[in-house]
Amino acid sequence: MPSTLCCVPKCSNRGGHVFPKEANLRRKWIVAIRRIQWEPNKYSLVCSEHFTCNDYISATTLGTCPLVKRLKGASVPSVFSWTKPVEVSTVNRQHRAVMRTNRKNITDSPILLLSNKDNILVEDIGAEVELVSEDVPDPMECDIILETEICDTSVQTDSYSYFSVERLKQDNKKMLNYSGCESYDRFLMILHSLGPDAYRLNYYYHDVRNVSIENQLLLTLVKLRMNWTNFVLADMFEISETTVSNIFITWVNFMYHQWKEIQIWPSRDLVRYFAPSDFQRKFPKTRVIIDGTECPVKKPTLPTAQQATFSTYKNRNTVKILIGATPGGLISYISDAYGGSASDRQIVERSSLMTQCDPGDSIMADKGFNVQDIFASYNVAINMPSFLKKKID
Repeated sequence: MPSTLCCVPKCSNRGGHVFPKEANLRRKWIVAIRRIQWEPNKYSLVCSEHFTCNDYISATTLGTCPLVKRLKGASVPSVFSWTKPVEVSTVNRQHRAVMRTNRKNITDSPILLLSNKDNILVEDIGAEVELVSEDVPDPMECDIILETEICDTSVQTDSYSYFSVERLKQDNKKMLNYSGCESYDRFLMILHSLGPDAYRLNYYYHDVRNVSIENQLLLTLVKLRMNWTNFVLADMFEISETTVSNIFITWVNFMYHQWKEIQIWPSRDLVRYFAPSDFQRKFPKTRVIIDGTECPVKKPTLPTAQQATFSTYKNRNTVKILIGATPGGLISYISDAYGGSASDRQIVERSSLMTQCDPGDSIMADKGFNVQDIFASYNVAINMPSFLKKKID
């Protein structure tokens, strides 16, 4: 599995920007991170903490704020643990001293020439250069960055991370559109319903340290609602695709195990109370409305699995689930998943609907559910309205 760690020495962050393909710019990055004898591969990354605000595109060609954090074409990482902000008043003097020393020792010290329009000379950090002037800083301090040009790392991350709880919690419309939560308070309600175990997860691949728990839940909800690819989510949250997959798989399984204990089958009184008035008048005894749904799956390798999951109705491999909803629209029943070859009757026979309904209840279904005999002994009726019969016919 490719590493997602930042390749800058002494940096343990995960995710970031891949090295540019253009040879000269790629070499500049290698020199900047001080790994001269090292060659990056296609998975090598430099995290966003090593770039300044000015390294990123601030506006699109249409003049709008970009949705994602993208580097400018000639950006080079410049913020490292060995760089020190210096007073503005001393920058020019130090810069001139460094340039004088470079010119003086150009024939004595190994120099790496980067061919570009500015013919920039970059001192090979592997060489030991004896500096004559007392005003010249240590070679480890020669990468001078103005203090005013350096953005605080935490602030920089928040300001450019487009998809984050911090950015969306003040905008209910965005929160609803992307996550399905009407507000930040509702989002927190979902998080709190998962209990304290949400803060001590056992991840599917590896521990996730560079994404907060709130943003992990947000990523999962966005994936479920928008069905964006891992590539898009990785770009939006500024993490690797592997981390996106790791978070999503972990959280989906965790939410299932936490929420499966919740009783979603409402009482008869609640069903009738929240049913529409027309429904109460015409179908007063209806406890649940059932229908089957099929989800496409990848064609299995085993012939027996292919046969079990092949749906003649969909003409492809699927899994079939029985879904029940109250007249008010609440999902109140979900069966186990079966192969697409299973009939509606077979799924109903294996379900627990018979025991969950009370005597005298009515179940609304379409013509395809020929299961009256199954429920008769439980004194539960199957109601097939005329409008559903006409729709099928």
